[in-house]
Amino acid sequence: MMKYLAPLLLLIATHANAQAIHFKSVLVDTHNDCITACIEKKVSLDQDLTGINHSDLKRFKQGGVDYQLFSVWCDGDKKNPYAWAMRSMDTLEAVAARNPDKIVIAKSWTAIQKALKENKIVAQYGVEGGHMIEDHLDRLDTFYKRGVRYMTLTWNNSPTWASSHADEKNPKYTGPRGLTDFGKEVIHRMNKLGIIVDISHVGEATFWDAIKTTTKPVIASHSNAYSICPVTRNLKDNQIIAVGKNGGVIHLNFYSAFVDSTFGKKDAAFRARHQAELDSLLNTGIQREYAQSALAEKYAAESEANKPSLEQLMKHFDHIVKLIGIDHVGIGSDFDGIDSSPKELKTVLDYPKFTQALIARGYSDKDIAKVLGGNFLRVYRINNPN
Repeated sequence: MMKYLAPLLLLIATHANAQAIHFKSVLVDTHNDCITACIEKKVSLDQDLTGINHSDLKRFKQGGVDYQLFSVWCDGDKKNPYAWAMRSMDTLEAVAARNPDKIVIAKSWTAIQKALKENKIVAQYGVEGGHMIEDHLDRLDTFYKRGVRYMTLTWNNSPTWASSHADEKNPKYTGPRGLTDFGKEVIHRMNKLGIIVDISHVGEATFWDAIKTTTKPVIASHSNAYSICPVTRNLKDNQIIAVGKNGGVIHLNFYSAFVDSTFGKKDAAFRARHQAELDSLLNTGIQREYAQSALAEKYAAESEANKPSLEQLMKHFDHIVKLIGIDHVGIGSDFDGIDSSPKELKTVLDYPKFTQALIARGYSDKDIAKVLGGNFLRVYRINNPN
């Protein structure tokens, strides 16, 4: 009988160990789009959003999230992107005001430590796209005062002062390649304020200009390894090595298309089968990313069959660690901004499964704590000593 029970007992013990390590560590996720998802779906983060969003306030804590960087995002077609950013921050502030015992928009290291000690979620913002400052440096100051602690220099679109990964490969793009002089001013101002430079989404020319310009460690808030999945949203080996030398951290993105190189073709076929419905949703005014999410939710079985495994994501982790070490990897899930993620990582409740994958690889408690949040906190403190 014991020979049959032994594997089961080992599995139970491994799971219990993963839970213990996971919940004693400070878990930081550097990228979650739930603010925009809530606005688009006309729901609130302090509701039970099971089956609606990947995230809600209660499930953050159940999944072990201690510190969340909430993405402030709009696409390049949105009019008045700065006003949209203000609205997004207003939305989270309203949630925090209603739930002071659960979540705090922390703007100092003292406030962060206090919130963690009181078992409250530390909330800050990451502005996803430099177009949201609308070419006004002083808006970085406003962002910082409101709790923005990183800005992605570009989204898929390009501001006037930097080129995105999408535009650098677009033959019709006529804007600057890399950073303009104003773009370098943006980085200098971010360094001075304490807004971390985020190089996810940027083109290679912008990446190298940013690495040369910044005086502080950078992050990739939600990117993976190009050599494992060759899409321009992922980082090539020389870029990964440069982030390591800079002292920065690469936070793994859960989006299936950035995890598995075979996903794109399968997903394109899925969307083609439902193109009429997609067009109908887009005609309502919903942003494309959330129209695609609605389709994935409606045709869940089809969508599920296309997803990669957690082990495929861990190949990116292993590759980055091999290149630059355990001190330079973290988590940037992209939950609520994606319509597909590894099968085992469906919602914020599933973070302990990532921890279990680290344990299976033989990492110490200390190293696991670095990956779950310690690496980001180190970069944060260098950028924000106060």
